Amino acid sequence: MGHLALLSVSDKTGLIDFARQLVEEFGFDLISSGGTAAALKAAGLPVTKVSDYTGFPEILGGRVKTLHPRIHGGILGRRDLPQDAAEMETHAIRPIDLVVVNLYPFEQTIANPEVTEAEAIEQIDIGGPAMLRAAAKNFVNLTVLCNPGNYNDYLQELRQNKGQAPLSFRKVCAQKAFSHTAAYDNAIATYLSNELLTTTPEQLPPQFSLSGKQLQALRYGENPHQSAAWYQVGATTTGFSEATILQGKELSYNNLVDLEAARQIIAEFPDTPAAAILKHTNPCGVALGTTLVEAYQKAFQADSISAFGGIVALNQSIDAPTATALTKTFLECVVAPACEPEAQKILASKSKVRILILPDFNSGPRQTVKVIAGGFLVQAADDMLANPDDWQVVTEKQPTPQQLQELQFAWNVCKHVKSNAIVVTNDCTTLGVGAGQMNRVGSVKIALEQAGEKSQGATLASDGFFPFDDSVRTAAAAGIISIVQPGGSLRDKDSIQAANELGLVMVFTGIRHFLH
Repeated sequence: MGHLALLSVSDKTGLIDFARQLVEEFGFDLISSGGTAAALKAAGLPVTKVSDYTGFPEILGGRVKTLHPRIHGGILGRRDLPQDAAEMETHAIRPIDLVVVNLYPFEQTIANPEVTEAEAIEQIDIGGPAMLRAAAKNFVNLTVLCNPGNYNDYLQELRQNKGQAPLSFRKVCAQKAFSHTAAYDNAIATYLSNELLTTTPEQLPPQFSLSGKQLQALRYGENPHQSAAWYQVGATTTGFSEATILQGKELSYNNLVDLEAARQIIAEFPDTPAAAILKHTNPCGVALGTTLVEAYQKAFQADSISAFGGIVALNQSIDAPTATALTKTFLECVVAPACEPEAQKILASKSKVRILILPDFNSGPRQTVKVIAGGFLVQAADDMLANPDDWQVVTEKQPTPQQLQELQFAWNVCKHVKSNAIVVTNDCTTLGVGAGQMNRVGSVKIALEQAGEKSQGATLASDGFFPFDDSVRTAAAAGIISIVQPGGSLRDKDSIQAANELGLVMVFTGIRHFLH
């Protein structure tokens, strides 16, 4: 009696050619269920339907097909155990040598924003994971395949090993099967958790799992001695895994980290032409303009020294004037929602610059994860949009509409600067950025020193409150005329009094944006 293969797949990529080679080259008998059996029969291949093999019909609208002792006995039977062999013979259970299963497209289904809960639930596979887990558990006796990309590998192993896949190969396939079912179960659990979070957004699930498929091995991590890889979460490509890379060198770990930081900043400015230039996840220049090229030039001039080798994010399609400006300095990456053909030709002169097209800048992660010794921390993403209507003007002097616009711009940028963060702006352009200092006074000094004489008539934003009035007085002495900060210090009155004495506008947002 020849080998027996059980084929039951949702993704039928490569199925017919693979099945044909199993039959014609290696003499396999095939059993199959549902649409897989129909596809094999339509291709002229000899196949026995599972219902005919088990003598039990498919029931409950196809929900129960393969959950039968003749199927699972054939998968789980231990060939070297006399008791198992005797029981299999008694119950006419034929050993199954190959299980080829992939699962209902649950993740593809829930990717549709219009999907109903009932539609999603119906795409939860039961028989498929049961067969995969059974076959993977019994890898000593059979092979399990859950990815069409492994079909040719299996055939090659048969050719090289006299029609038998070696144990080492079967063990690797078992690991892949368990990883596959783990990711599948995680997607279901995450979906149901998110459904619950729609009614209780302040809660995180008691069990949080993160699963991803390796999209690309990276040359190294932050430093050459650190290994790294890029993983895609879910079956559907979203975010940077969906981006089109028009040109340039291979993306690095640091590139991707910086690009995500750039995406978050530029997402703050959906309407007016905007440009952001980053180094090491901190913005060195951010600006709005009447045109995209104006916004980029303003952002570049904000700190042209730091812009060298930077990451650029643009919120509109790259046009020819902007492309020409981009080629005038060395840049690592440029990301934009689109790129005009003429601009693409201009950028081609800088062939090493990585140009990415990311149509949707707004779809970011719902949670952020940080790994610590012995575990990890999860928090809701800081994607709250600024609403000046909720701000409190705490000084006698009131902001003009233009000043309020500037305060909002400065606040939006400050949110994306590492704490302690201070940002000085004017004309919706960053002039000075103080990032990551151990005390807020240090960040104030750095930002004001960088802005220099341009601090006259400028705006200052702080991601956290001022515990004393010293920063307010330092800012006023440098020429700052308006300040935006969260408020909430026990000594807020000191800062407010200093602002009033010095004729400043100061607003409290009531929101803190620490970024560690």
